Amino acid sequence: MHRHHRAAALAATVLTGALLATGCSSSSGGKKSEETANGASAGKATTPRMTVALVTHQAPGDTFWDTVRKGAEAAAAKDNIKLIYSADPNAGNQANLVQNAIDQKVDGIAVTLAKPDAMKSVLAKAEQAGIPVTGLNAGLSQWKSLGLLEYFGQDETVAGEAFGKKLNDIGAKHAVCVVQEQGNIALTQRCDGVKKTFSGKTDVLYVNGTDMPSVKSTITAKLSADKSIDEVVTLAAPIALTATQSVSDAGSKAKVATFDLNKDLIKAIQENSIQFAVDQQPYLQGYLAVDALWLYKNNGNYSGGGEQPVLTGPAFVDKSNVDKVAAFASKGTR
Repeated sequence: MHRHHRAAALAATVLTGALLATGCSSSSGGKKSEETANGASAGKATTPRMTVALVTHQAPGDTFWDTVRKGAEAAAAKDNIKLIYSADPNAGNQANLVQNAIDQKVDGIAVTLAKPDAMKSVLAKAEQAGIPVTGLNAGLSQWKSLGLLEYFGQDETVAGEAFGKKLNDIGAKHAVCVVQEQGNIALTQRCDGVKKTFSGKTDVLYVNGTDMPSVKSTITAKLSADKSIDEVVTLAAPIALTATQSVSDAGSKAKVATFDLNKDLIKAIQENSIQFAVDQQPYLQGYLAVDALWLYKNNGNYSGGGEQPVLTGPAFVDKSNVDKVAAFASKGTR
């Protein structure tokens, strides 16, 4: 038995060496250097070229999705995949983008399910067309019923509950949870989770996330009207950074903590203007959702066995570990 294992390990080593040798042979040609995503080089697949559509509910200017896309592009470069990215925060328009991908006869689709009901019929069409679909970022409780292969993301309820406990630990008493897109199920779950475990009072404030001056004035008005609010909970990095301006404008003593990261937010944690962030690792979501389609096509694999989601968060980033994360964030991958 042990001899068999040693032989298998040796065979694997030889095979790995052969693959690496193939990868660096000059005759393979192609755009080696520009397909190396963010300097994170890996062996490149020699499997047939695939086309994958990544369709998200990104709102214009929401930097979170740039990180998702970088992860997807890294997987695509490694897997010999042509990646087509499209996005629309309007659920009907997002469904049309999925239909476009079906019409283009892509080999696989990775999709977010912020508003699952609007995606139901178009996902049934993808299934009829024999196109495998993976889910990412939003849709944890719907991906299986909508016929998706796999799901990569954070359990937003679990993340919200962890966030609420953290607020208890730091002694907050009155929080306002700022929702930047009404009807987005993932955002609702976050605030609900916070409410469930936070022992203080939680208000919910709706803002229009696509209009930052309006976000700023709406939060400022809320903080000015209620001086007992000592914690602003935001659900996206750009909203958090705007909220710190609102706190200042309102002359409020409230602190800001948030879900999700970007480069500027990391800096804000280092400078103490934001207490902490919950990282759901968007790069990993984009990477895994695309790589999963390659694994399914070339080896029939299902992460989570097609039964369980693959969780990418929640991971807290605060003063204790922010410098380590900052090194990756500077490259735009965290």
